[in-house]
Amino acid sequence: MAIDSNAGGVNLSKVTLSKATPSINLTKPGEQQGTMRVNLNWSTGSKGGFFRRAKPVDLDLGCLYELANGNKGVVQAVGNNFGALDAEPYIKLDGDDRSGTAAGGENMHINLARPELFRRILIFAFIYEGVPNWAAADGVVTLFPTAGPQIEVRLDSPVDGARSCAIALLQNQGSGITVHREVHYINGAQREIDEAYRWGMNWQSARK
Repeated sequence: MAIDSNAGGVNLSKVTLSKATPSINLTKPGEQQGTMRVNLNWSTGSKGGFFRRAKPVDLDLGCLYELANGNKGVVQAVGNNFGALDAEPYIKLDGDDRSGTAAGGENMHINLARPELFRRILIFAFIYEGVPNWAAADGVVTLFPTAGPQIEVRLDSPVDGARSCAIALLQNQGSGITVHREVHYINGAQREIDEAYRWGMNWQSARK
């Protein structure tokens, strides 16, 4: 799942969120869009990194969501919570890449035809199996809205040993949806992500 390193020059159609510029407006008040793709891509570690071990790391994409009606949940491969686009939660995860070899990475889709249905969405990644070495993963999440620039969040400032990383928080506060860079590494899995962001859900153990 190699990251493209051959892109030359500056891509004016892409915005990279950083510590200096952590937020951007995704939608304006009342604006409707189509389905936005969220892509997680990471390095295969071609120079003998930990991804070349006998058992590759399984890096997963997911999100916590809270809808305007108060409903909360998680979209992730664990527990087969792949979601739906045309019904709640209006978020759907593609099939799970267990090996880290799929060229397109992992993809999640968010239906923004009615952005007012969402209150907040926390996009996260976690290492389901393997050594938690984020520096070697060199991960990047890119949002592909149907209007406006692509939005990139690089998983930099790694904290190795942390199992999870909260990547970006989408919030609807009445003035459209904003995207805020988080890149918050967390020692633990979904329960600990929930606690860090006060999502208030009840968790049970599950596998995939």
